[in-house]
Amino acid sequence: MEHVDHILIVDDDREIRELVGNYLKKNGLRTTVVADGRQMRSFLESTPVDLIVLDIMMPGDDGLLLCRELRTGKHKATPVLMLTARSDETDRIIGLEMGADDYLVKPFAARELLARINAVLRRTRMLPPNLIVTEAGRLLAFGKWKLDTTARHLLDAQGTVVTLSGAEYRLLRTFLDHPQRVLSRDQLLNLTQGRDADLFDRSIDLLVSRLRQRLADDARDPAYIKTVRNEGYVFTYAVEILGESP
Repeated sequence: MEHVDHILIVDDDREIRELVGNYLKKNGLRTTVVADGRQMRSFLESTPVDLIVLDIMMPGDDGLLLCRELRTGKHKATPVLMLTARSDETDRIIGLEMGADDYLVKPFAARELLARINAVLRRTRMLPPNLIVTEAGRLLAFGKWKLDTTARHLLDAQGTVVTLSGAEYRLLRTFLDHPQRVLSRDQLLNLTQGRDADLFDRSIDLLVSRLRQRLADDARDPAYIKTVRNEGYVFTYAVEILGESP
């Protein structure tokens, strides 16, 4: 039997979750709608899903807390698409740092949500299902840093661990996979989140700034990630694959 993707919609607004659920059903997806984190946890205990649409602004446990909980529990591999308010740019960035795979700003067209869901699912399935296993122990070296792709953290020259958020790790991996090549903001969004930028989207700029801080890179004269005016960013160092980590 052909697999039908199952989407879990978590939103305290009854009208939104019913409209979205019905629209996705009409477009060939299986949907379940719940109103809060308690119902989400209860449902996930017994039923696996392919993607979770998670609203940030909810009473009780908000979407940011729930996203962090998902990323540290047994559902950490399940893609999450967050719904945010237009004015909450900080929430969007925090959501990506918590491990959300994409976000969509309210109000939104249902067809755009469907497109985003399909893009996230395609991008997720482009990766081998055993990615973590096949990459176990890989160390990528650049400058004075090493990236452990198993633990997903940085190691400085003294071996001190620098923890990365999910969004920071994906962005750094993208740079390490395309060193010494100028990448536009649209390319970085596509490579890290599987979507295009809108006119007011500054998420990549903010994540680059955070990643520079992790690398102790001077924003006024960065050594690792340089800004190319009117084009994007370039990771300046060559990358060496060292093989297995301890």
